[in-house]
Amino acid sequence: MMTKSLRYYCIPRNFSTLLLSTAISLMLFSCGQKQEQSTADSTTDTENTAQENVENTTKSEDKKVILFFGNSLTAGYGLEPEQAFPALIQKKLDSLNLDYQVVNAGLSGETTASGDSRLEWVLERQDIDIFVLELGANDGLRGIPTEETNRNLRSMIAKVKEANADAKIILAGMMVPPNMGPEYSNRFQKLYPAIAEEENVMLIPFLLQNVAGETELNQGDGIHPTAEGQEIVANNVWQVMKDAIEEIPNS
Repeated sequence: MMTKSLRYYCIPRNFSTLLLSTAISLMLFSCGQKQEQSTADSTTDTENTAQENVENTTKSEDKKVILFFGNSLTAGYGLEPEQAFPALIQKKLDSLNLDYQVVNAGLSGETTASGDSRLEWVLERQDIDIFVLELGANDGLRGIPTEETNRNLRSMIAKVKEANADAKIILAGMMVPPNMGPEYSNRFQKLYPAIAEEENVMLIPFLLQNVAGETELNQGDGIHPTAEGQEIVANNVWQVMKDAIEEIPNS
């Protein structure tokens, strides 16, 4: 069980500008329901891929497992599997001769509620050394009450701790656009740091830092990163993950 106090990484210097950029990017998505339908249409494919990734991964005695559990951002929507940030993390690990195996359990369209329901199936089939939880963006875009998102995220963290007591848990923070209402946006923004501190897990303050709102780093929908954008996301993740790895014995 992780005992070190909460640490913050990659906090933007100009937070208000970043929030505005994020809002622009997310509003393009929330106002364009055609893209939401397109993402929904791809859910079956990514669900099959996520299940196959879990079922076909057998933990070897000399490799530790990092499981990414998220939505279309983790699944690498619109890209080849090897371009998604979990695959890029695997390349980074291999380049450093670190004996870790990455499992991408990202599913397009996933909310915290559906993720909470799906997680037990994953935990029954996969031992985990590091668990990266990337969910909540779809909750925010749909205006799901933050109390529900909060409850579901904490539930998933609790399930991972129960199934893998020594696993390191990394929570990927997200934001929502102010057109959801300033009160809702403010509550959502504070959700992830509060959960990370109270649950004693590691935090990526904003997964899409330096990507959200940057036209050239996002696909045509304005929300899903391009291959280049995924490389930046992978770096955001790595800044936290490298510390998690250092805390694991014999890494």
